[in-house]
Amino acid sequence: MKRKSFLRKTILGTVGVGLMGGIYSWQIEPFWVQFMHHKMSIQHLPEKLEGKTLMQISDLHIGNRFDYQYIIDSFKKAGTLNPDIVVYTGDYVTFENDEQYQQLNEVLHHAVKGRLGTVAILGNHDYGKNWSDKYVANQISRQLEESGITVLRNAQVEIEGLNITGLDDLWGLNFNPDHVMNEIDPTQANLMLCHNPDVCDLDIWNDYKGWVLAGHTHGGQFKPPFLPPPLLPVQNKKYTAGIIDLGDGRTLYINRAIGHLLQIRFNMRPEITVFKLAGYTNG
Repeated sequence: MKRKSFLRKTILGTVGVGLMGGIYSWQIEPFWVQFMHHKMSIQHLPEKLEGKTLMQISDLHIGNRFDYQYIIDSFKKAGTLNPDIVVYTGDYVTFENDEQYQQLNEVLHHAVKGRLGTVAILGNHDYGKNWSDKYVANQISRQLEESGITVLRNAQVEIEGLNITGLDDLWGLNFNPDHVMNEIDPTQANLMLCHNPDVCDLDIWNDYKGWVLAGHTHGGQFKPPFLPPPLLPVQNKKYTAGIIDLGDGRTLYINRAIGHLLQIRFNMRPEITVFKLAGYTNG
């Protein structure tokens, strides 16, 4: 093969691979939701919850950045799993204006509900622009409640013997965890929800032991092979995605998000997580 012909084919091949990769990252992976299945061992779990399922959905980001019919379709798939408990861990909209309220209602009409209960916490985007609009947060909370979803804003709810504590968002206007953290009974089955995993590094935990479910990072959305994601909206860069043993009796799980701020993902598929509950055993 002549040198010029070889170079031309090499360049065209490289451009073709790049173009295909771009299409994949833009049109395929952002809408290729993955159902992740994990065991969740909880100390003092009531026998009646053994083997039950708890589904985590995070970071819907309903708005004008991508076609949110994909979220509705994913909810329909998730609903066929008949989860016993569903928790939503924040960022229901990417807020630009009041249009997002109507868009969110359209999606919430198809929201996945747990047979035993459904709870939610807020994320930073649920506080509107610059995470500083109390009205937006209150309005989104009302819409969730009207859809049959209990919103926890530094509060706790008990579902069939499982106490779920939900913290308001770290970057929002209502992060005030001290009182509710002091109410946690370590002799009961407990689960913690916080949107931003950086909360795990704050001195608020009052010797809590157990699982902490978070979102916020989207796993970075874009992860080059063998390298960490280049962009993570957290101070602690080890908080990427998946199960993280915090080494003090807490286990953090970071959901990769079902939605996206920008319609691009690579090597970091959107996620819905399904946990199978089990009693805690020492080994």
